[in-house]
Amino acid sequence: MAFQWIARAKATAWALGVSCITILPVQADTLRQVMIDAYRHSNLLEQNRYLLRVQDEGVAQAVAQLRPVLTFVASMNRELVNDTSNASASLVLEYLLYDGGARSFAVEAAEETVLATREQLISLEQQVLMDAVTAYMNVWRDIQVVGVRERNVRVITQQLRAAQDRFEVGEDTRTDVAQAEAQLAQARSQLAAAQGALDISRELFNLAVGRYPNGLSGPGSLPNVPRTEAAAQALARQEHPAIRALQHEVTAAELGIEQARAGVRPQISLEGRATEVFENSANPFAEGTTGTVGITLTQPIYRGGQLLSLERQSRAQASAVRSSLSQQVRLNLQAVGNAWARMQIANAQIQAADQQIEASELAFRGVQEEASLGARTTLDVLDAEQDVLDARISRIQAQTDLYLSCYQLLAASGLLTVSNLHLNVPEYDPAAYADLFSNAPSRLNSPQGAQLDSMLERIGRD
Repeated sequence: MAFQWIARAKATAWALGVSCITILPVQADTLRQVMIDAYRHSNLLEQNRYLLRVQDEGVAQAVAQLRPVLTFVASMNRELVNDTSNASASLVLEYLLYDGGARSFAVEAAEETVLATREQLISLEQQVLMDAVTAYMNVWRDIQVVGVRERNVRVITQQLRAAQDRFEVGEDTRTDVAQAEAQLAQARSQLAAAQGALDISRELFNLAVGRYPNGLSGPGSLPNVPRTEAAAQALARQEHPAIRALQHEVTAAELGIEQARAGVRPQISLEGRATEVFENSANPFAEGTTGTVGITLTQPIYRGGQLLSLERQSRAQASAVRSSLSQQVRLNLQAVGNAWARMQIANAQIQAADQQIEASELAFRGVQEEASLGARTTLDVLDAEQDVLDARISRIQAQTDLYLSCYQLLAASGLLTVSNLHLNVPEYDPAAYADLFSNAPSRLNSPQGAQLDSMLERIGRD
């Protein structure tokens, strides 16, 4: 049938004037390709990349606070009693010369917040890749289980036919046939359940990867994991993106304390104003120009305890983030320990399952032979087949657990990233957007501002 379909396709192409047509087989999905697709199509990653840009803009806004402010002010007034009017146009320059370092601390805190958000994006990348691995392995496991249960249905069907044949010649009883029928009904029920589980896993695959699987080629070789549990724990303490993110958050919180302290220090500001005044009365039209420059010192004396409250609040925030960092270390170490233990358990279960499969298959063949000689009943054969089935499904589950635990260990160590796995996909550069406006460019006479506008148009801004 396949050959005839290809031949008809080639004939149709020739009739349409196409000189050649190539039928390419659909390639089965590899685990690496699925991770690549999940990274490319993740709406969650895309959402958080935009949230990172929100934090990047916070740096630009903090930098802008360090610069002078130039404002144009225009006004017009009319005196109803004297029937006169006047108008003025002013350029006002305001520049904060000294504020105790509050705005500089704000810039540094905003930069630390950006660095923390970048690390959180890497943590999210790990989650996306782990979800893809889990979805892939679940589909692979369910496909294997469906295959085993289909084989089980075929074997029990053969046993039922054999029992019916022996019953007809008086070698088996009606009870033997009923037992085989009951076992076959149970096998078909379990097959339907396995097929339903596969359908559910396919839907989860679509959610994690952005498409349905195209057949799976198998998980391939196991990933390179830390050789010892201690090595994985060291990475989990120091290199995990969640740890690095909280370290930046601690620094930002400490800068927040300094910013709050600066609130009690004096502020010195410079103001320059150039004003053009236009007067219009019943007689002549006149105009005049004035200009002023002044320095203002402001020293807070009493604000009802607000400034000290802000400092205490900043200290509490910093302490909370430090506690969060300590808790995250514990969580990471627990994740490493759990993954390491699961990996050891899965290895042991695979070895045991292999021995169980070999022994149960040998026993099944022996029971079949003895049954053909009348030394065993149909129920004995069905029980032996069930032992083989259980051993094979245990092997499939253990192999799935082994792969999942290896990737969970990578995630707990902070190594489940596109870069560390050497996936063939362009990585998102979190610094590219920020580099365009690290100095808070303006649209007015600013090449950086024009470049930023161009980039925003490319990413879809109206």
